[in-house]
Amino acid sequence: MDEFDYAAWQKANQDIDSLRAVMFDLNGVMRGKRLPVSQLKKITSGEMRMPFSTANVDIWGRDIENSKWVFATGDADGLCVWTKRGPLPMTDIKTGKRSAMLPLGLHNEDGTPFMGDARNVLASVLERYHAEGMTPVAGVELEFYLASARKAPADIPVTPLSPMNGATSMREAVLAVDELNDYDAFLTDLYAACAAQDVAVDAATSESGQGQFEVTLAHQSDLLKVADDAMLFKHITKYVARQHGMAASFMAKPYAERPGSGLHVHISLIDDAGRNLFDDGGALGNDMMRYAIGGLLAHMADSMLIFAPHLNSYRRLALEMHAPVVICWGYENRTVAVRVPHGSGAARRIEHRVAGADCNPYLMLAIILATAMQGMQDKTDPGSPIADNAYAHDLPRLPDNWQAAIHRFEASPIIQSLLPSTCQQMFVDCKIQEYREFQQQISPFEYFSYLDQV
Repeated sequence: MDEFDYAAWQKANQDIDSLRAVMFDLNGVMRGKRLPVSQLKKITSGEMRMPFSTANVDIWGRDIENSKWVFATGDADGLCVWTKRGPLPMTDIKTGKRSAMLPLGLHNEDGTPFMGDARNVLASVLERYHAEGMTPVAGVELEFYLASARKAPADIPVTPLSPMNGATSMREAVLAVDELNDYDAFLTDLYAACAAQDVAVDAATSESGQGQFEVTLAHQSDLLKVADDAMLFKHITKYVARQHGMAASFMAKPYAERPGSGLHVHISLIDDAGRNLFDDGGALGNDMMRYAIGGLLAHMADSMLIFAPHLNSYRRLALEMHAPVVICWGYENRTVAVRVPHGSGAARRIEHRVAGADCNPYLMLAIILATAMQGMQDKTDPGSPIADNAYAHDLPRLPDNWQAAIHRFEASPIIQSLLPSTCQQMFVDCKIQEYREFQQQISPFEYFSYLDQV
């Protein structure tokens, strides 16, 4: 870390007077501290600390009850190790005021990575690939909704008025250029903020839901950066939307009558010479690709809690709503869970279509890569590709509710073998606590249905 030129950075950024030292918890929520810029060297040299339990709070930011990472271990601190990303500039669009962010990872006192930090979990899976002379290449597609700013968290999000004409969109504007033009100012600022933080954004499209957009993040061979980019992109999008008087939501299913928001990931493998290991020179890909798909399918149901980690996640997984419900694969077929796009052999890849936009990208990539490797090792047959509507096939289905996914993930021998036990236990404990809280809440609709009727 000595190569960082503090003096040069501070000279070039004299208008920055505060820093955000941050990490992401298992829910993908940013946690951290605000510090004066004078603390930059402390942060980047590993002298800052945060509790291990920071990685394992629930979606409301509360400690997990009876977690050994809280009172049983004295709520001990871990070392905060700079990821070498940043300092990443953050600019208030209205005032021009600038601050900077430094992403961190949690490590144990002896300097080893703490396996309750999802980023460290992904790094450990990548080490297995690199040990075999393989490098995964990935790109992600993130969907989100824009809504008018809400006065209270419980307000139902409303599609924002068009910045161009002040009207509410009445159309499901899939791939509509006019819709992109209407929000050009927002998208321009979004791309500029991403460029400032070295987040590799590619194409933006309007999606099929009113107020829904998709942004593609570029394919890269550094998968830690791919996951970092996805995490940062979600934060940047919400930040820029607020600057434009809107809210951006990566909730899997914010509207019952509209399509949900997914996080699709495209993955290929290259060897040390840069050759695509899924390419056999033809249009179908080779056995290694099919074995990888076999592993993904064989362990997909057990992994579902990572792809759909929240109560709302399961509302997205509905028949003929552009989200998979059947465990199957196919070529150039968007109704399946795992799609193989057409194209040149050098670009042969797998598209995993199960995860919602509300998932943690570190955990998502970690379990996809781990189960794909398991399939390649076991030479798992994926079965025949599905060429027509997968929703119509009588095939094994994904867990369709949160409780079933929690139980399956907790009891799964393959999850226990592929993920660090600390990560698995922390994630399960968090989801059980969240599930119990939701079970205790009585919704307005329940009162409407039952209060004076039964």
